[in-house]
Amino acid sequence: MNTRRLGEKGEDFAVEYLKRKNYRILCRNYRAGKLGEIDLIAVKDNRIIFAEVKTRTGDIFGTPAEAVSYKKQKTIKKVASCFLKEYNMSDCEISFDVIEVIMTKDYRPVNINHIEEAF
Repeated sequence: MNTRRLGEKGEDFAVEYLKRKNYRILCRNYRAGKLGEIDLIAVKDNRIIFAEVKTRTGDIFGTPAEAVSYKKQKTIKKVASCFLKEYNMSDCEISFDVIEVIMTKDYRPVNINHIEEAF
């Protein structure tokens, strides 16, 4: 199984999920130089979410959200700050979310769990 493809398919599924929940996708895989990246940035009701998408085929190694380390959380917050400055959106309400996606080995979605304000 190709883990990169699994991650891309998980992000595709997360985008569709957010759209069904009336979020507008602002950016996908936003990079701030060498600082790092954020998988998805979306907005709904003047609230911007910075989402880390974690895709797995099971929970044998723990839940997908457990893979978002403290170091990764700090990186996401730094990159989010860059995004807010770049697009002059510093006055918006923000949330750091995790979207867990469980898929089959042939890339079919089984479950999605959107954890709002995860960190």
